[in-house]
Amino acid sequence: MKIMNRLVLVVAMFGIASATVAKAADGDFKKKHPRRAEVIGREKNEVKKNNEAEASGKITQKQANRLNKQDARIKKEEQRDAAKNGGHITKAEQNHLNREENNVNRERNAMEKRDAAKKTKPVSAPAQGGTAPTQPSTGTATTGATQ
Repeated sequence: MKIMNRLVLVVAMFGIASATVAKAADGDFKKKHPRRAEVIGREKNEVKKNNEAEASGKITQKQANRLNKQDARIKKEEQRDAAKNGGHITKAEQNHLNREENNVNRERNAMEKRDAAKKTKPVSAPAQGGTAPTQPSTGTATTGATQ
């Protein structure tokens, strides 16, 4: 009887261990699902581009933080979609997430372009009718007449 109990216990432990390994492998497989892997990789790449643009001075830290928050929102949406569909995302969800990433990408490019234009914009002279800069006084007053 003791041998039977031990055998049942060993089989039960083996079953639990194999189920745990299978579940872990299944979770890893789901993250590597082609559509999901493409979206996850794209999100990581966009965050990297945002941080590089900030580091190079093309955008401000505030702008980079805003873009990274948008990317984090997209990542959470991907995770919700995957949880809803048993660990994978549908083609329609992938297309939606890619459109969202495209919008963030366009926004970053517009920020870079706008900030670059601000940096290269020359200082303009005062407009007609504006006040000219004043000259420092030399201590003598000049009138229009010759002396």
